[in-house]
Amino acid sequence: MYDAVIFDSDGVLVSRTAYDVLHEAAWAAFDAVGVADPDQAVVESTVIDVSPAEVREICEQYDLNPETFWTHRERLAVERQQTEARAGRKTPYEDLSALDRLSTPLGIVSSNQQATVEFLLEYFGLESYFEVTLGRQPTLESLDKKKPHPHYLEAAIETLNAESVLFVGDNDSDIQAAENAGIDSAFIRRPHRRNHNPTPSPTYIVEDLHDVVGLCRSAMV
Repeated sequence: MYDAVIFDSDGVLVSRTAYDVLHEAAWAAFDAVGVADPDQAVVESTVIDVSPAEVREICEQYDLNPETFWTHRERLAVERQQTEARAGRKTPYEDLSALDRLSTPLGIVSSNQQATVEFLLEYFGLESYFEVTLGRQPTLESLDKKKPHPHYLEAAIETLNAESVLFVGDNDSDIQAAENAGIDSAFIRRPHRRNHNPTPSPTYIVEDLHDVVGLCRSAMV
């Protein structure tokens, strides 16, 4: 039996944020620090999967303070994702009520900002489901700790005081993070992942949250 189940947020519990929204936030961050016409390729490089070293290199190119730039980048990304939720373009998946059937402690580990995850839980009234919620802090250092690094996953496991844990995600980085943390994983085939073959191989492949509940209930028999 699993002592706890931990979920990724975007693409698992709530719909993903459109790339264009995050791209606009990155562009606005340059504008906020006085760079009115940054190179488009440079802006795109700061949207997703950017490292602290890359941010510092970009900021050196434009004579910017890296921490100041990244603070703006994170704040604007949070604000725009909140707008998406309020506009009905970022919503919970319809099967989220399946979690009502789980008595196992639940948590969230996301590579999105902590402020974004907390806002979404509060806005959609989902806080009661989860005992721990961990996302990134708005610092450059947090980029080195996001999945597939197991830092936040291990912190959640410790908070839940769990030994046998299942992590549910929709990205290769989720599955790798679970493997790095030494726990089981479930890859969920949301519509945007219908034809994706996850690497490394997850412990399970599931179609929806009802399947996750089924795994946990089977483990209890």
